[in-house]
Amino acid sequence: MANHRLYLVDDDRFLLDMYAIKFKNAGHDVTAFQSGEEVLAALRKDPLPEAMLIDVVMPGMTGFELLETMRRENLAPQTKVIILSNQGQDTDLDKAKELGAAGYIIKASAIPSEVYTETISIIEKPA
Repeated sequence: MANHRLYLVDDDRFLLDMYAIKFKNAGHDVTAFQSGEEVLAALRKDPLPEAMLIDVVMPGMTGFELLETMRRENLAPQTKVIILSNQGQDTDLDKAKELGAAGYIIKASAIPSEVYTETISIIEKPA
């Protein structure tokens, strides 16, 4: 299996570490961020990740605002964005699709190994 470069964005340090460990243990290159602002700074200067897992509800900039900014500035257009949220309302799912998210995972109903498996399948799915 290929090694993938991923960004994880979640204000919950515990979840962030848990997901990061899961991906790192499988040999992937993971960078964790606790805010949308930190990620935008990295996207403007660092090599782009193949995929990003973005939490929706965060203090400051929400995951959707982060995604809107990325689209507006054409940051990381080839990066597959996966929304990771406790919110599963249709409006959120629709907004994620509208902003070009490649996937949507509801945190409450997915254990880390499922988040990992789903993410890798989205990354490796032919365009």
